[in-house]
Amino acid sequence: MRKLINASLAIAGLILLVNSTAMAQKLPKRIYIQAQAMGQSTQLGQSFNITVSIEEYSTPDDQKALLGAFAEKKNEGLVNALSKMKTKGRLSITGTLGYDVSYIRSFPQPDGTTKIRLVTNRPITFGEAWSDSRSSDYNLSALEIILSPNKKKNSGSLAPACQFKMDKENQIQLELLQNEWKLVDVQQR
Repeated sequence: MRKLINASLAIAGLILLVNSTAMAQKLPKRIYIQAQAMGQSTQLGQSFNITVSIEEYSTPDDQKALLGAFAEKKNEGLVNALSKMKTKGRLSITGTLGYDVSYIRSFPQPDGTTKIRLVTNRPITFGEAWSDSRSSDYNLSALEIILSPNKKKNSGSLAPACQFKMDKENQIQLELLQNEWKLVDVQQR
């Protein structure tokens, strides 16, 4: 069931369009963020843990390359451009080996919070590729983490299988295969 997410995840879809003054930087040491993903709607009652390891943030040139690839070949171009980018970190889900993350940006907010957004290619399983299931069209994963000065207010959302599309107003939208997962107990280590 395809759902077009407006409101909160539409903002995550705009990560490729946001101009930020934050410059890319190699971090002095890795940042680890751990959280518990809680299912929404059809996944209600399900949960799993995730760990994000950030080695460095993406550059404005990375952002331009992704925008150009999306403008030229839409979601397929975005997937191809991400696969050619240098790894910036890693996303691990409990019970899996995890996968490399190619695009990570940090957006400090005026209220002291920091939004961290990432987009990466989702590994397509052999079964998905062999059966050519609809899920193989959703070959990206997106994540938004909000780190607050009050650590109890940290939050986020995870879209493990998604794709980017243009809507009628020529805005980039995030389309999900299933519902988003709400991130709780978000902790930066």
